Amino acid sequence: MLAALGFITVIAMLILIMTKKASPAVALIIVPLVTGIIACAFIVTDPEGAPGVVNFAANVKSLGGMIAGDDGLLSVAATGVMFIFSILFFGILTDAGTFRPIIGGITKLVGTNPILIAIGTSILAMIVHLDGSGAVTFLICVPPLVPLYDAVGMKRTTLATIVAMSAGTMNILPWGGPTLRAATALGFGDNPVAFFLPVLPAVLVGLALDVVLSALLGAREKARLGTVKLTSAEFKMAELTEEEKKLARPHLFVVNIILIIAAIVTLLFSGFAPAVVFMIFYVLATVINYPKVADTKARVDANAKSAIMMCSVLFAAGAFCGIMTGTGMITEMANTLVSIIPHSLGRFFPAIVGIIGMPASLLFDPDSFYYGVLPVLAQTAEGFGVAGADVGRAAILGQMTVGFPVSPLTPSTFLLVGLAGVDLGEHQKKTIPILWLVSLVMVAVAVVTRGIAL
Repeated sequence: MLAALGFITVIAMLILIMTKKASPAVALIIVPLVTGIIACAFIVTDPEGAPGVVNFAANVKSLGGMIAGDDGLLSVAATGVMFIFSILFFGILTDAGTFRPIIGGITKLVGTNPILIAIGTSILAMIVHLDGSGAVTFLICVPPLVPLYDAVGMKRTTLATIVAMSAGTMNILPWGGPTLRAATALGFGDNPVAFFLPVLPAVLVGLALDVVLSALLGAREKARLGTVKLTSAEFKMAELTEEEKKLARPHLFVVNIILIIAAIVTLLFSGFAPAVVFMIFYVLATVINYPKVADTKARVDANAKSAIMMCSVLFAAGAFCGIMTGTGMITEMANTLVSIIPHSLGRFFPAIVGIIGMPASLLFDPDSFYYGVLPVLAQTAEGFGVAGADVGRAAILGQMTVGFPVSPLTPSTFLLVGLAGVDLGEHQKKTIPILWLVSLVMVAVAVVTRGIAL
């Protein structure tokens, strides 16, 4: 019965979120709470040494502890703190105009050669996507480059494909949404960097492949267009608004770049908790760029919305994981799946998840997959003697990372195609095969380098 309730919980949550009948936070809280109460009638307790006793009242009372305990809110607390301060850190640097000279420099460097333009687009998207926000990446990268692509005669679908591919691969970084969700769901919420590091070689190969594929797309455009001459007067970056001019700190560009590099190096190699790292570097970025208290408050207000939205979902996911784990529903679901999956396929479970991860982005939004489906897959893999973390690492190499910029379940996908002025169907038809190729190559590299153990 607990297995059936678990499947009902996951399916109901998926339906509510995917049909937009409820927000992710609401669905992640209310659905497991209802099924958790029902499950309390089937949880056998043994408080006084009497086996086989079901104490419904005591079980219901224990739900609060499940939600707030080590498998619940405590498991996501550090992740929530990290996300808040990472958003504020990168938001302040964006407000200070740190990325604007990079954009201008790339456009000047690449000139009118389609191959160089394509490569520059890829590198730009990687750099901008350091903050893990697809919407921010598309807003920064696409509008400045559309006039250049139009002037040269390159297809806008090429622009959308390259930006999607590069941002998607960068989205695997440990402060990106999918990796944070996977780490949280699998018990690495206090240190998502440790969860991520085994697949770092695969991600680096993926980023290199992005540049190679971008060059090939650029070469195809060059062959179609021939030689194009463009005067510098035909392309200019958008002028800053008065508000943006007030916030810009061009004299601090080098300092801010050093801050970004130092933050990434510290995250990867210091051993400090990611939440601590971003707290420290947020303070440094704030004190350096906006030392006045009033300015600091204004920057927090400007960047707080996205942080609060994400954290509300993270803590709701903590409630979901706490109830699903505490009631035993996840364990029973895994046992059921283990009983029906051929044992001969068990050791290849991570590879299977990695292969279907990218196309699964078209079916599952990140909250539904990582908080609802992944824990079940991980438990199932453990039933075959495979570490659940390997399943999670395989999943992040495609599911809503590389795959997010083509998914109709991702609002930023529509922002990308809207800013680029391309049809969603055309974008998907051209981009999905390329994204899947990048995902499969990363999975293969991860298997070879033992980032994913089979």
